[in-house]
Amino acid sequence: MPAASSCDCPHLECVGEITKEELIQKSHGQCQDCRVGGPNLWACLENGCAYIGCGESHGDHSTVHSEEMRHNLTVNLTTLRVWCYACAKEVFLERKLGPNTKPGSVPPTGVADDLDMETEEEDDVRARGLTGLKNIGNTCYMNAALQALSNCPPLSQFFLDCGGLVRTDKKPALCKSYQKLIADLWHKNRPAFVVPTNLFQGIKTVNPMFRGYSQQDSQEFLRCLMDQLHEELKETLVELEDGGGPGGTQCLGESDEADTLIGSEELAKSSREWQSEKNLINELHRTGTHGHLDKDVDTASEDRAIISCQGAIKQGRAADSNPEIQVSNNARPQSPSGNEGLVPKLSSSQPKSSPMWSPLSSTHKKVASFTPLKSKHQRKYRSVISDVFDGTIISSVQCLTCDRVSVTLETFQDISLPIPGKEDLAKLHSSSHQTALVKAGSCGEAYAAQGWIAFVLEYIKSWFWGPVVTLQDCLAAFFARDELKGDNMYSCEKCRKLRNGVKFCKVQSLPEILCIHLKRFRHELMFSTKIGTHVSFPLDGLDLQPFLAKESSAQTTTYDLLSVICHHGTASSGHYVAYCRNDLNKLWYEFDDQSVTEVSESCVQNAEAYVLFYKKSSEEAQKARRRVTALLGVTEPSLLQFYVSRQWLNKFRTFAEPGPISNHDFLCLHGGVPPHKAAYIDDLVLMLPQNVWDHLYSRYGGGPAVNHLYVCHTCQMEIEKLEKRRKNELDMFVRLNKAFQEEDAPVVIYCISMQWFREWEAFVKGKDNDPPGPIDNSKIAVNKNGHIILKQGADSGQISEETWNFLHSIHGGGPMVTVRPNVSHQEADVSQAEEKIEMETRTV
Repeated sequence: MPAASSCDCPHLECVGEITKEELIQKSHGQCQDCRVGGPNLWACLENGCAYIGCGESHGDHSTVHSEEMRHNLTVNLTTLRVWCYACAKEVFLERKLGPNTKPGSVPPTGVADDLDMETEEEDDVRARGLTGLKNIGNTCYMNAALQALSNCPPLSQFFLDCGGLVRTDKKPALCKSYQKLIADLWHKNRPAFVVPTNLFQGIKTVNPMFRGYSQQDSQEFLRCLMDQLHEELKETLVELEDGGGPGGTQCLGESDEADTLIGSEELAKSSREWQSEKNLINELHRTGTHGHLDKDVDTASEDRAIISCQGAIKQGRAADSNPEIQVSNNARPQSPSGNEGLVPKLSSSQPKSSPMWSPLSSTHKKVASFTPLKSKHQRKYRSVISDVFDGTIISSVQCLTCDRVSVTLETFQDISLPIPGKEDLAKLHSSSHQTALVKAGSCGEAYAAQGWIAFVLEYIKSWFWGPVVTLQDCLAAFFARDELKGDNMYSCEKCRKLRNGVKFCKVQSLPEILCIHLKRFRHELMFSTKIGTHVSFPLDGLDLQPFLAKESSAQTTTYDLLSVICHHGTASSGHYVAYCRNDLNKLWYEFDDQSVTEVSESCVQNAEAYVLFYKKSSEEAQKARRRVTALLGVTEPSLLQFYVSRQWLNKFRTFAEPGPISNHDFLCLHGGVPPHKAAYIDDLVLMLPQNVWDHLYSRYGGGPAVNHLYVCHTCQMEIEKLEKRRKNELDMFVRLNKAFQEEDAPVVIYCISMQWFREWEAFVKGKDNDPPGPIDNSKIAVNKNGHIILKQGADSGQISEETWNFLHSIHGGGPMVTVRPNVSHQEADVSQAEEKIEMETRTV
C-alpha cells in the first residue's frame, strides 16, 4: 500500500509497509483488549505496531491505544479507510489528481468540496448518514424526528460546514449538542449507532414534558427542538435600503407587503426610535425622556379573529388602520444567509479613502446603506431554522355585512393539515364547491382539472376500501374557505358586533423545506383517538401553485420528499420510525432506532405518514452549481480574490433559491469585521476567485463585495463607550441603593417594575447588548380616583428618589409610582418589594 504525499497529513511518514491482503486477514481477528470480533475493528498503522482494537460501537480501545502510545494513524478493517487522530480527519493513502487539477491548486479544490461539487472521492462517501440512534427509554419519537431532520441537507450541511456560526451563551446550548449529533451521524467512520444522551438531557431542560420515560409526540418534539435552536442561533435581521446587484433585491425580509400597506408612518417612527436609542448609547446622562418607545399601546379595538397556520381561529387585538381593510403582520421575516478554503488575513487598518477603489469593478457596489435599527422589542431576528423552514401565509376574514376584510400575515414553520372524511371529500370534489372556491379566490384550482367521472369512480371505490385521501386533498381542505356563522361568528371591528363571515388563506412565501403535519390524533377530555386513514403522498413533484396568493413572488413551487415520520399503533401506545432518502446515493432507508435498512419506494408510499419533509426542487439550481464547478476548474490565475459568507455558500449548495448574496453575517454596519468576530473569521468566510464571484454576483446580486478584511475601529470605540456606560450605571446604582438601604425611615419610596429592572440588570452586567428601553411601570400601576398607586401583588421593587431620578434621567419612561411607609395598608407590599430588590442586587 503506497503512501501518499505528506502534504495531506504529516503523520503518513510513520506508516509501515502493509498490504491490502494483510489488512483483510486482520479483519477476521479480535480486539486485543476486550476480545470482541468484527465488523469495524481498527488496526494501528504505526511502523512496527500490530495492534487491533474495537471502535466506538464497543469499548473504543483503538482510540485508547492511540492516546496512550501516541500512534496517530489507524485503519478501519471493514471499510479500509484511514483516520488520523492528530489531524482529526480522514486521510488517503492513495490520491489521484483530476485532469484539471494541479498539485499546487489547493484553493479551487477546497472550494469545490465546500460547494458540494463532484470530486474523485465522492463514491467513497455515499454510505454516510446511515447511522442509527439508540433508544434510551421510549425515545423512538425523538429518534425518528432527529433522523428526519438529519436528512434535510440545508440544515445538516449548515451544522457540518458552518460550525463557526454555531455559537451561543444561552443554556442549555442545545445547538452545540445537535451539532455534535449531526457530526456523529454523518461521520466518515460510519459508526453503527449513536447515543443522543446530551441532546435528550438538553431538551428535557427546555421542556419538562419530555422528562421521564413515557411515549411523547414526535411532532411536538420537533417544534420544541426547532424553537430552541432558533432562540440560541438567532441574529438581528439587517434590513437594507438597497440590496444592490442585478437581482433587484431590496430587502432581506418577507414583511414588505404588510409594511407597504400599513404606510410610511411606522418607518418614520422607527427612525425616531433608533435615533433615541443611539443617543442612549452615546451619552450617559440625558435631559428629558424617551417616552414610551417600547410600551405596548392597546388601542380601542375589539377582539378580531386571526386565522392561524393550523386552521384554527385565534383571538387577537389590532388597531384599525383602514376602514375597509385591516393589515397586521405576525411574520418572522427571513433573510439571505453558507465552507473550507483559504485562510483569510485580517488587517488591523481600515482602507483609506482613495479614487482607486471605484474603477475596481463597475458592477460591484460597496456596503449598502442601512435603515435605522429598531428598538429592542421591535427588532426582527433570523436563524438557520427560519431560513430553512419559515414560510408566510396571508389570512383573510371578510365580514358579510359591511364587507370589511381583515388581513393577517403569519409565519409558519410547519402546516398542520386535517385529514378529510367522506363528506369533506365529497364537498372538495363536487363541482359546485369548486366554483365557490374559485370565486372566493381560494384553492379550487387544485381540482379544476378533475372530471366528474373520476370523482364518481373514486366515490364508489371509497365504499369498498374506505376513502381515498391524497395529500392534495388535505392541502385543499386546509386552504378551503370556511364560513363563520352560528357559534363561530366573526367579531367585526367596523360593525362592532358578531357577524357572519368568511375566512380563507393562501401561501404568500414558500419555505425551502416544507414540513407537513397530518392531524392523526384527536385528544378529548377523557380519551384520545387516532385517525388511521391512509393518506397517499407523492415522492416527487408536490405542486403548491394552486395554493399561492396572486401577489406571491415564489418562483419554485414544486417539492420532492426528503423524509417522512410514521406512527404505528394506537393513540395510547405505538412506535415511531422514519423513512429518509439519503442525499448522497438517493436511496430510501428505514430508520428504526438503531436499525437502518434499505427499502423500496413502494414501501415508503405505503407508510402511514404523520410528518413529512419536502424540499424545493429546481433544475436551475443544479445548473448553477455545475456552472460554478466549471469556473472553479479554470486554472487561469485571478488578480483578485473575494470573501463570501460561508453561510450563503451553504445556501447556494443546498437551497433551490439561495437568494441574494449576503455577507452581513461577518460584516458590521460600517463594512468592517466586528471585533468579537475577528478571532474566528476563518469560520465565517471563504475566498473565491474573481471569475466565480462575478458569476455569482451577476446571477444573485446582493453583496457587498469584499476583498479586504479589517477589524472595524468604529465598532471597537462603540464597544468601549458601551462598557464605560455600563460601569457608570452599575456603580452609581450600587452606591445609591446602599445609601437607601441604610436609611431608617424614608419619607417616600419609589416603585419600579421588576421586569424592566431585570432587563436593565442584564444590560449593565453584559449579558444583553441592548439597552432595556424606557422604564415601563404600566404593569405595576393602577389608576384610582385620578391617582396612580401600586397594584396589589405587583412584581415591583423599591428604590429611593435619587435612584429613580438617576434611572429616569437616562432611560425615561414611567409612570411614577410611589408609596409612603407611614400608610398602614401599604406596609406589607413595601416590605415584600424591598426584599425583591435586595435579592436582585445582592450579587451586584
